[in-house]
Amino acid sequence: MMADEALAVLDTILPDYSFSNLQETVFCEVWEGKTYAEIAESCGYEHSYIRDVGFKLWQRLSVALKQKVTKSNVRSVLRRYSRAQLSSLGIYSYHDRIKTSFGNSLYPALVPELDFPSGPVPLNSNLYIERPPIEALTYAEVRKPGSLIHIKGPRQKGKTSLVRRIVAYAKKQGFRTVTLSLHRADSQVFTNLDKFLRWFCANVSRQLGLSLQLDHYWDSEIGSKVSCTTYFEDYLLEQVDRPIVIALDEVNQIFEYPELSRDFLSLLRSWYEDARELEIWQNVRWVIAHATDVYVPLKLNQSPFNVGLAIKLPEFTNEQVLDLAQRHGLNWAKGDQAMKRLAPLVTMVGRCPSLIRLALYHLTKQDLSLEQLLDEAPTQTGIYSNYLRYYLAALLPHPDLLAAFKEVVMATESVELEALTAYKLESLGLIKIRGNRATSSCELYRLFFRNQFLNGIRVSGY
Repeated sequence: MMADEALAVLDTILPDYSFSNLQETVFCEVWEGKTYAEIAESCGYEHSYIRDVGFKLWQRLSVALKQKVTKSNVRSVLRRYSRAQLSSLGIYSYHDRIKTSFGNSLYPALVPELDFPSGPVPLNSNLYIERPPIEALTYAEVRKPGSLIHIKGPRQKGKTSLVRRIVAYAKKQGFRTVTLSLHRADSQVFTNLDKFLRWFCANVSRQLGLSLQLDHYWDSEIGSKVSCTTYFEDYLLEQVDRPIVIALDEVNQIFEYPELSRDFLSLLRSWYEDARELEIWQNVRWVIAHATDVYVPLKLNQSPFNVGLAIKLPEFTNEQVLDLAQRHGLNWAKGDQAMKRLAPLVTMVGRCPSLIRLALYHLTKQDLSLEQLLDEAPTQTGIYSNYLRYYLAALLPHPDLLAAFKEVVMATESVELEALTAYKLESLGLIKIRGNRATSSCELYRLFFRNQFLNGIRVSGY
């Protein structure tokens, strides 16, 4: 059992517990046979802190499994648990699970034990598809003093998977790393700038293994932004003798708070610009990722989003879709006719990584045929029902966007939309723009929303 497979087992044992990045790292490293001292060295933490993280995790597992779990026996305990679960379901190792009679060649002879495709692709998974030259560009950029990498795109396009690989690459270069996902912050953190910046500094300090010294450097008279800058310049950065990569994921969480987002993003921009003159800021490399589902008007000279290396994640190419299908072990993804067999699926969902990956998961698990998947896809009972409901809920509060998208999906050819409206729909991932004209990004969205409009969605005010 590989480390990512063991993590999946962990999720079934503790379904309601959300693991931090550090907990996942400690678990995977222990699974691979690393000592706490080795983990602490590679992650840049104190040995005692890593040991405490591991101890608390084994305690939680012990309670859930009602048996003693330790660093020494966790591998054997989870393997026994996994075998017991599979046995109770009448399922054996995928090496013993042979195809019987499906009547066609769409399915693999062996059914891999895949994790359900939600969230980022694990670092050691062979299902991660590189999109050249993006990975090479970002790896080269993160080595540059004072650099900033800005990754954006609609939800479920692979932003977090890329962020994790940039951070892993930086670790191999000997850099210190900090990874903060803003969706893990409590809602009260976003109530004002001072609270948010203190939360930000506290988390950076913790991941660097440094004690908190906020009160010593914080001064209400000079303001939160200056206090935060002083904390970095006079304390955090002075304590570290090698480059630091600070990766901020899900930055879109602060877009719901316009004043906070403008203040924080302008602060990041100022730190990036300081790196041109100040050597201490050249030691910091920023990786910022956000979904484009929310439109935020920002002044260009205050935003970090128009400097540094901008990465807008594209859809897969046909070749990348085919590669992913082959990695799932699907027989139909081989031979001269493979792309022809892929065509109906690509037409339905486009080349969106998450939509393709979900389809391949179900085809690999053999719980429905390709024909059934395509028939049910644009309905509320298909495998994409959660995606479709999300977009429906996103559009309903915005009659102007709903009316514009109605025009797109009800038309028999591309339509011209007002520029800002088109930009917002494209940022959601619902349309493609060629020249000044828009079409639905895939048949899945066109068919679902067309049916919704025909059956009663009303666009108030239009």
